[in-house]
Amino acid sequence: MLDFSRISLRQAEAAVLKRDRLLKVLIGLTAVLLLAAVGVGAFIAGRETRPEGSPVVSGQPGQFDYQVLNEIRELLDRYYVRPDNLDDQALFEGAVNGMLGILNDTGTFYVTPEDFQTSTTLTGQFDGIGATVSQQNNEIVIVSPIKDTPAEKAGLKSGDVILEVDGESTKGWTVEKAVLRIRGPRGTQVTIKVRHSDNTEQVYTLTRATVQVESVQTTPPGGVLRTSSGQQVTNIGYIQILEFSRRTAQEIEAAVRQQLQAGVRGLIIDVRYNGGGLLDTTVSTADLFLDNGTILIERDANGKETSFVAKQGQVAPNIPIVILQNRFSASASEVLAAALQENGRATLIGEKSFGKGTVNSPRQLSDGGALYVTIAEWLTPTGTLINNVGIRPDIEVIPTDDDIDQRRDPQLLRAVDVLLGQARGP
Repeated sequence: MLDFSRISLRQAEAAVLKRDRLLKVLIGLTAVLLLAAVGVGAFIAGRETRPEGSPVVSGQPGQFDYQVLNEIRELLDRYYVRPDNLDDQALFEGAVNGMLGILNDTGTFYVTPEDFQTSTTLTGQFDGIGATVSQQNNEIVIVSPIKDTPAEKAGLKSGDVILEVDGESTKGWTVEKAVLRIRGPRGTQVTIKVRHSDNTEQVYTLTRATVQVESVQTTPPGGVLRTSSGQQVTNIGYIQILEFSRRTAQEIEAAVRQQLQAGVRGLIIDVRYNGGGLLDTTVSTADLFLDNGTILIERDANGKETSFVAKQGQVAPNIPIVILQNRFSASASEVLAAALQENGRATLIGEKSFGKGTVNSPRQLSDGGALYVTIAEWLTPTGTLINNVGIRPDIEVIPTDDDIDQRRDPQLLRAVDVLLGQARGP
């Protein structure tokens, strides 16, 4: 018989103490995750969230006796008219997810032992199918396939809705759950059913592969930068941050130095479709462009606030910066955008960002699974909450249907025009 007492906080605490150290803190298991190729660890912040040796779970379960769940289960075993529907694992997960669902917090969720064993961190390569996803209208939607991955080679497109994974409906799934179910070891297969933009449905069986993920690119869309009138521009640099992985800050610093040596007088930082990354990397990246000022404020469950402050030593102290963001820019990318915007170092162009600003920490359970718990919230340097709010651009530019049909990037064009008005030199 299924023992629901496994969800007792006291028993969970005893089991969790087998691990001396927490897995790293997540800055965002956000609404834009790298499916399978990037893995669920895409938003781990490289630092601890509790003192060494402190208990992972504290407090008492309260006045409610969780043994009642076992009593309900026994009564169902004894009397329920359709015993074939009494699936132990499904009932257990239903009880856990029902409890967590009351919180209305997608950052707090249960992970099965199988999925938790295969979770990874940001190392620059991952096993999976290779696509980015978001949650839109309670559906799991492919934002874009990654180049030269199983997802792209199979013909998956931006806007495809994932309806099923290995025959299981994705209705009610979080992005995190979708990522955990679709990712997996290279050479293994996963079957997904999608609905295309024309409402046709198609089933794909994909063989997972190791996907190399570059965190920084310096070639703009179309290969060159142009003004809105079509004139080619050579004195503006371009850096696209795809994710904030362990080496991102170093890659950005090298790219900025190279572009400065080439004579650029303005810089575009593109974080559109960037779903997040390592907190330490995000802070280090913002610090490249700040000599002082607050980068980020963290507020924990007790209301205690901790500020991350810039150190002296900018890489580019005077160069004008424009940050491009869209509604899929989330978590770490929002932290960077707000830090440079509110410290007067960058102009934000595009759309209001997604609004994912919580710290999510995995706590291992006695069954080998884990509970991801939201333990803190992020605030901008001026103390504005990011979660469910987002970062508003200084200049709003929303692509029209005609822009999309003509393959025109009005946000990038506007960024070039703005920087030309600020850039110095030829």
